[in-house]
Amino acid sequence: MQVKAGPLLSTINYPADLKQYSEEDLVQISQELRQYIIDIVSVNGGHFGASLGVVELTVALHYALNTPYDKVVWDVGHQAYGHKILTGRRDLFHTNRVYKGISGFPKISESEYDTFGVGHSSTSISAALGMAVASQLKGETDRQHVAIIGDGAMTAGLAFEGLNHAGIENSNVLVILNDNCMSIDPNVGALKEYLTSITISKSYNRFRDDISTVLAGLSKLGPNAHKYVKKIEKSIKGTLLKQSNLFEALNFRYFGPVDGHDVKRLAQTIKDLSAIPGPKLLHCVTVKGKGFALAEKDQTKWHAPGLFDKITGEIKKSIPDKPQPPKYQDVFGHTMVELAEANAKIVGITPAMPSGSSLNIMMKAMPKRAFDVGIAEQHAVTFSAGLATQGLVPFCNIYSSFMQRAYDQVIHDVAIQKLNVVFCLDRAGLAGADGATHHGAYDISYMRCIPNLIVSSPMNEEELRNLMYTAQQDNIGPFVIRYPRGNGVMPDWKRPFKALEIGKGRKISDGEEVAILTLGHVGNFAVEATAELNSEGLYPAHYDMRFVKPLDEQMLHEVFSKFKQVITVEDGSLPGGMGSAVIEFMADHQYSANVVRLGIPDQFIEHGEQPELWAECGYDKDAIVSAVKKVGTKRVTNTLVG
Repeated sequence: MQVKAGPLLSTINYPADLKQYSEEDLVQISQELRQYIIDIVSVNGGHFGASLGVVELTVALHYALNTPYDKVVWDVGHQAYGHKILTGRRDLFHTNRVYKGISGFPKISESEYDTFGVGHSSTSISAALGMAVASQLKGETDRQHVAIIGDGAMTAGLAFEGLNHAGIENSNVLVILNDNCMSIDPNVGALKEYLTSITISKSYNRFRDDISTVLAGLSKLGPNAHKYVKKIEKSIKGTLLKQSNLFEALNFRYFGPVDGHDVKRLAQTIKDLSAIPGPKLLHCVTVKGKGFALAEKDQTKWHAPGLFDKITGEIKKSIPDKPQPPKYQDVFGHTMVELAEANAKIVGITPAMPSGSSLNIMMKAMPKRAFDVGIAEQHAVTFSAGLATQGLVPFCNIYSSFMQRAYDQVIHDVAIQKLNVVFCLDRAGLAGADGATHHGAYDISYMRCIPNLIVSSPMNEEELRNLMYTAQQDNIGPFVIRYPRGNGVMPDWKRPFKALEIGKGRKISDGEEVAILTLGHVGNFAVEATAELNSEGLYPAHYDMRFVKPLDEQMLHEVFSKFKQVITVEDGSLPGGMGSAVIEFMADHQYSANVVRLGIPDQFIEHGEQPELWAECGYDKDAIVSAVKKVGTKRVTNTLVG
């Protein structure tokens, strides 16, 4: 279905077109932009609430600034849909997050207006500061540098590191704090409480505008007036808020809070702030999901709702005619509650992803034993390590791609100390439409090289439950369980727990000539492939590795003693992955075989639906069938035919 833009928006292809309109017209343009986002996302899917909340801010930025000469850096790109539409991609926006279409996040290779690629949070301040310092060194003193960061993203250590450095550089940086009390789930922590105290302070808000007028008059007192003005300004703000201003303590000029949906005032404010040198912070109060009542009411649900009816708000879901297997994340969430009910030592930790990881199930059932620590993966890991030193068993649940941000903590704080922290890595493998920034392609490679770690991956829901049960046994040590985004394969998944032997795989089916070794959910692709091959007279064996560290050496001795053709299949990066581990074993034990590795190649994989990407990377069912046919021998009755 073709979606038409409103009468004003349809004339705007680039920010230069936007500038032809008056400030009064910005209100209608904002309304049309918001409606266009609703129209497209309702029929194509994608992130929703975040971009609706910054429509006016997006319009104001491109109206007030000279982009792309002025640098606008978005923090977490799912709030940048309006930005994409205003910067040459309106007619392509229907391909957003679609295979071979435009990315759901800002991307340098996609547009000169996308100044920095971003799918993970909290990078904007550091990136914008780097750009600002570069402009200083090049003598480009008229260039503006703006970082738009959500209050949820401000909880990450990287954001504070950027603020701390920017405060001493005196570079031309404007940080716009998009304060809506939300990331995907409601924000947590002391920073949220601090920002709330500013936004609800009646005294501060009543006198805020008067302060600006008074200070403007005081600035005319003489050559030394500027430093006195700044002291008075800080004193008044501190007195009214009954606390010092965090941002001004970091040497930022603080402005706000302002209404993030007053587009005319925002445009004028951004123009005014462009004339003020040095680091500045503009505090904008916005509503996530603004303009769509249901999204405003339930912001977590409408962060990325899928397809929906824009009139009724009904989220469209297919109704299956038979029981369906659950999502792996839901198996994790329900199993956490079961295990924690039986073991008082178990606690759950997630960095701002309770609904995305389904730890919210435990948070509801056992609120004192499940912790959302904000967007702070490094802290989540070391916090878990601290809990483990005192005899607790923390299940630290982090998306695979986000765990990359806490790698040193895994090594330094957990592995070296042999602490019993259980890392549950959700979204392992190719995650789908979020693309390269969210694919969990590297965890097998970067985890299996760390001493003391156990690294595992379940082939189905029952295996996930059993690995979780095994990981909380006494003195197991650091334990990694990786599992993919999406559904498993077992509608009847809730089976009794069984402890698994560490480093022990299993034979799924015996065979001849060719052995298929799989790790994790992709083993189900091999089961389907084997059934198809059997019908055509090919009979490969299939082994589920289950553990990539330690390897099941007894099983591998059997494989290499019996088979000269070995195919490894994994939902992870081929360099350093499970296939590499198998080849290392083969070399170490002087075996000789032809090993074919299927998995994610040594390149960044773009966005698309998971089956599209599995096929592109060459490790889906059809790819396994093809690989076996290339090296196997077809059998007719009891005779082998080449």
